[in-house]
Formats: sequence, structure tokens, C-alpha cells
Amino acid sequence: MIQASKKAVDEGRTLTLLEEVLASPEGESVLTCMQCGVCSGSCPYGEVMKYPPRQIIQEAIAGADADLISSPSVWMCVGCYTCAKRCPRGIDLTDVVWPALRDQALQRGIQPPTELRVAFQNLYLYGNLLGISPRKRLDWAKDLDVTVRDLSRQPEPVEVLWLVGCYPSYYPRNQIVTRAMARLLTAMGVRWGVLGKDEKSLGDCDRLFGEEGLFELLVENNHKLFRQHQFDRLLLTDPHGFRALQKFYPRYGIEVPAQHYTMYLAEKIDQLKPLLVRAIEATVTYHDNCCVGRRCDCYEPPRELLRIIPGLKLVEMPRNREIALCCGGGGGGMWLDGHITEHGGKRLSDERVLEAAGTGANILAVSCPFELSRFEDSIKVTGLEGKLVVRDIIELLAESMGLEERKKA
Repeated sequence: MIQASKKAVDEGRTLTLLEEVLASPEGESVLTCMQCGVCSGSCPYGEVMKYPPRQIIQEAIAGADADLISSPSVWMCVGCYTCAKRCPRGIDLTDVVWPALRDQALQRGIQPPTELRVAFQNLYLYGNLLGISPRKRLDWAKDLDVTVRDLSRQPEPVEVLWLVGCYPSYYPRNQIVTRAMARLLTAMGVRWGVLGKDEKSLGDCDRLFGEEGLFELLVENNHKLFRQHQFDRLLLTDPHGFRALQKFYPRYGIEVPAQHYTMYLAEKIDQLKPLLVRAIEATVTYHDNCCVGRRCDCYEPPRELLRIIPGLKLVEMPRNREIALCCGGGGGGMWLDGHITEHGGKRLSDERVLEAAGTGANILAVSCPFELSRFEDSIKVTGLEGKLVVRDIIELLAESMGLEERKKA
């Protein structure tokens, strides 16, 4: 079947949905689907989709995909990976079927929801999803009380090349976390640097949404950047970027040592623990983000970091680790709330903060830049203001180290 896909390309005709799926490295697994429905039953939006995951495979194999490709269901997956994780046949719907489906829609002139389309345009024009000038990438570091090595201005060898990410670089709430991370790394004696204006998105969201061409442009750009600098490892604040480097960049021959910050800091607990001198008297529950959690089976490092903070009590939500509910922001979901609610879905972040509050916790700890704004907005919507606050693990560690953000007079 993969040979058939290659033949279609050689003939200069557009691939069918099934041919495009089969052309991917794991695509042939789709042919083993036994239509059990586990994927559709597991999908947080399966019940409101006209074409849930099981039926998408059915229509693709049957070649009856015209109505499917024009359906709103195409733009309702938020990349939570639950369907792929639970599939008894090991079919990777999240990373194979959904991107192919969206690529088919784009090829046929079917445009994604407006907010998502604008995000793609921003990424192409500015190298970030927010559409802000690259010259402002380091605005978060203005008047910072530690040294920030801007390798775009003065390249030098570093132990850690920190890929800060789009939201952590530009979004005011996330910038607080970014500054805390800079202080934390410095206090630990790490020699670190950033790419400054040269940094661009790693492209995981646009790949999941069928923009393979744009993804490849970003891969090429980032590969050139990595080769220009000397570092021992890449450190990422964004789990989506980490996932892209871990799974998809190697397909282009790009393999670099990379870690999400929870993995990196958990390896250095013995060094970190003596620096935690202040108690944080709070009850905390942790939200497992989908990329580091379900996709990478990294559940304990974030919890290990929380447990070493003096005074902090960690409690679990009923849905945690592998069965944790997605925040709804991944895979382009940050720009899909309007589309999803218009077609019968509920915001997963609203449901999740209610679940967090139900544990008796007064802090919801996160380790993904998207989750700060999503959950803080949901706390307002659900009437939980004053009862629950959202804090990145970095913020909690920095506070315990006496490195928290100082309010300007």
C-alpha cells in the first residue's frame, strides 16, 4: 500500500486520505483497525463529532471521505493522544490520521477556523504563533537581575541551550515563569544561553494541523540554528516543542539531546533540594500535560519536584497520569475553543479546574505554557477565583528558593 502511495505521487495526482495515511511511517497500522470503538469512546469530543475517530478510519478505508473532509469534525481534535494510547492495535490516530485528514482538507481548499488560520499566518511571517516581532523575543529579560547569554548576539559554548518558546517569551503571565526559570538555573550554577531574536517555534502545532510544509520550513531553520551553537543539551519550557524534537525531528535526520524542564530538574534533585529554604504551606494538585505525560510516559518527575518543596502537600485528581483529562489547548486547540463550543463541545479546561478544586487543593500546578492562561480563564468562568490559583512548577520552586518575582514599586 505504501508503494501505491508513492505511485500516486509519481503520477502527479493528489493522494487520497487513505494513501496519505499509509505513506507515513506508522500508517499501515490503520489497516489493522477492528472497529472496536475504544478510540471514539476515549475521545473527549467523540460524542459531539459527526465523525469520531473510529468512523474516520472506516470512511478512509472505504474511500468515502468527501463528506468527512468537509465536516467540522476535522478541526475538533486537540491532540490529547488518548485515542492512540488506548488503541489495542497501536494505531497512532493523533500523529498520523488527524494530520493527514487536515492536510486533505487544506489541499481541497477547506480552510480551518479563523483563529487557527491567523496563528498559522503568524508562524509563517514572524516565527511565532502570537504574531509579535522577533526583536521582542527577549523583552522578558529586561532589567532581569541575572545574566542572560543572548547567543544570537554573541555565540559561546553553553551547558544548556534553553529554547524558551513562544508563549513564555511573549505572553505577560508566562514571562513571570520565564524570569523565574532564568533565576533558578543561575542559582543552580548552570551555564545557560538563549537564541534571542533567532529563536523560532519548533512547529508541533502546525504539523498536527496538516501544515507539513510549514513544519518542514521550521525544521530546516532550527536545524541550521542548532548547528551554529555549542551546547550539551537543549532545555524546553514547552512540552509540545519537546515532543516535536523527540519524535519528528529525527525523521529529518536531526537528533539532539533535549529535555523538558521537569525531566532536567528532576535529574538534579540532589543539587536542587538544599536550595529550597522557604516552606510553601499549600495543598497542590498537579495537571499532567498530554505531551510529557501520555505521549512520553513522564509522570513522576513533575511530582518529585513538587514533593521536595517544604510545606507543600500533594494530592491527586481522580483523573491523573495516563487517564488525565486534557486541558484542550494542544495540537492547535488554543485557537479552537470557539469552533468546538459552536459544534456542541465544552471547554475541557473548565471541567478540569472544577476537578482540581474538588480535591481540596488551593493550587493547581502545571508544567506547560498553554495551561496558565487556559486554567486561569476557566477559574474565572467557573467562579473559583479566590479558591484556586494556577502556578507553574517553576514558580513554586523559585518561591521556595526565595527567587520569586518582585513587584516593582
